[in-house]
Amino acid sequence: MSRASIHLVRHGEVFNPDGILYGRLPEFHLSDLGREMADRVANYFAERRSDGAKLVYLVASPLTRAQETAAPIARALGVETVTDERILEAENRFEGLPGVKRQLRNPRYWPLLRNPMKPSWGEPYAQQVDRVMAAVHEARIHALELGGSGAEAVLVSHQLPIWVTRLAAEGRRLWHDPRSRECTLTSVTTLDFNDMELTGVRYAEPSADLLPGAANLPGA
Repeated sequence: MSRASIHLVRHGEVFNPDGILYGRLPEFHLSDLGREMADRVANYFAERRSDGAKLVYLVASPLTRAQETAAPIARALGVETVTDERILEAENRFEGLPGVKRQLRNPRYWPLLRNPMKPSWGEPYAQQVDRVMAAVHEARIHALELGGSGAEAVLVSHQLPIWVTRLAAEGRRLWHDPRSRECTLTSVTTLDFNDMELTGVRYAEPSADLLPGAANLPGA
């Protein structure tokens, strides 16, 4: 059997003083705190490698915040960043709006809330899982080609795609309260495999001490 681990990393804090649900919008950069978080998660992987982990492959969403989070990881591991649109943020009809909670009081947006289990306001949860898992398995194959059994890959993505992928991996329902997501900024959700079989899910927060006071919009 060939063992492999795929680490799904959420990006760091974004500079977003207006509280916009930025979704797939371009040019939302990491804040100063976000860059510190990115350095922290890079150090987390560098320490894992010094302890013997075979971290050989790095992938990131094309969005600015993911690329900027991946950059120090690439430097720490001495690898190039591969860009993959399959781990992009979810589509969201509220994208670009400031103060989404306030906006939801406006009757014009109520039709978008008719089916929270799909959800009706954006990309279906199941579709997100399918595309992320396709990227995960491709990264697993590349990591094994580069490092052999025990190889590991890092994929820098976004909260919602990571969270619903974890829910699917754990056999849980995909619809959920956004406030319940265990996927903090620069958190690491790890999927462990024996060949193609998923054998376990792990979770770590390298930036736990930096989270108090950080801007953390659900779905961003």
